[in-house]
Amino acid sequence: MHSLTSSRADAPFVASAPSRADDAAPAPRPNSGSHLAPVDGTSLERFVRGPLSEAVLQVLQHDDQAGMTTAAPPTREMLLALTDEATAAAPSITYDDDIQAALFLLYASHYGSLPWLDPEHEWVPSLLEVRVRLERDFERELRAAIPMPLLPAPDPGEVSRALFELASDDSGPSLSKFIARKATKDQVVEALKQRSIYTLREADPHSWAIPRLTGRPKAALVEIQSDEYGGGRPERVHQQLYAAALRQADLSDTYGAYAHEVPAITLASFNMMSMFGINRRLIGAIVGHLAAFEMTSSIPCKLTADGLRRLGFGDDVIDYFDEHVEADAVHEQIAARDLAGTLAEDRPDLLPDIMFGAAACLTVDGWMAQHMFEACQRGESSLRPREITRGAGQKTGLPSRGQGGSHTNQSRLLDRSIQPIRSSRRSQETTQ
Repeated sequence: MHSLTSSRADAPFVASAPSRADDAAPAPRPNSGSHLAPVDGTSLERFVRGPLSEAVLQVLQHDDQAGMTTAAPPTREMLLALTDEATAAAPSITYDDDIQAALFLLYASHYGSLPWLDPEHEWVPSLLEVRVRLERDFERELRAAIPMPLLPAPDPGEVSRALFELASDDSGPSLSKFIARKATKDQVVEALKQRSIYTLREADPHSWAIPRLTGRPKAALVEIQSDEYGGGRPERVHQQLYAAALRQADLSDTYGAYAHEVPAITLASFNMMSMFGINRRLIGAIVGHLAAFEMTSSIPCKLTADGLRRLGFGDDVIDYFDEHVEADAVHEQIAARDLAGTLAEDRPDLLPDIMFGAAACLTVDGWMAQHMFEACQRGESSLRPREITRGAGQKTGLPSRGQGGSHTNQSRLLDRSIQPIRSSRRSQETTQ
């Protein structure tokens, strides 16, 4: 459902879990999955970007075989202290490597996307507390930084028009046009790696919404998702099409193989949609996100396919993007009117979050695309420096929190100047 290039309040109080010595990690059952190491031989330490993500990983995968630690996993008190220290020190939650890596691991446990994370540890109460605290600050920062469009009337036609107007404001630099005309093969390979974080799990974040919808919106979402999952044909599942594209490009199709290479903003893009999808209170946001996602896919996919052909990539690489040129042209109509529009009509109270989710999709994916585009323009890599990705985060010269590189915080699609996210966070803190 997307090209590799398209740009795109506080959480409720959760009561603290009881404090007890063994709260952090229950004893794994035999064959529970705790002894599974990454299938491609990737060291677990490569997923660590700081003390918080290291502690989260130790709880999710407490196994001597993994080479992480022989000590007891962190206690609840240690986890919460590390969480509060990380969020207090970060100039930006969105661009903080350690925080986004921790969220990525927590969501991966729910998705089951990293099978070497012990499924027995998915519902450890202290980890849920960590996730809620991180989500609270992440969501607050996004709501403060992302421009909110005017709300239309809660009518399917009006909502659809408002969403298309929001997504059509595309006068900024286009990464997909750059790939079509100028990108080198190495730059395209980097883009394929960047998009693997979401696209190997394509559609999964939005599927959390299915059991939470009823009637017309539910039927519309299932129609879209059925196509995303191949319409009953396993070989046409979009995740599998992208996996085939990676293999044809001589890249790994193992999920997470490039998680240690991508910058925090790439993790943040995926983490944001995971946050919208997993939290039932954000059902409007994930619906709006999907609508904007579909609206900004078809043309960029066409341009990307053109660039891949120009560079001589094989049909298995191009097939994924060709598939989305036609499919997403249909999906955008369903997502805008039949899904988002009818949900707003049935639940007018969700209209602000529907529009916020759409604006968040366009803005945050715009930050990610801007980072990649600017790196290409400078002739530099858009991935993290090699001296950082070689081993555990803090032990290999990991920058201090907030030093994620230069990012222009202007949405590619919205093309409107917004206050830099680091500054908006500082301003918010001084007014509290």
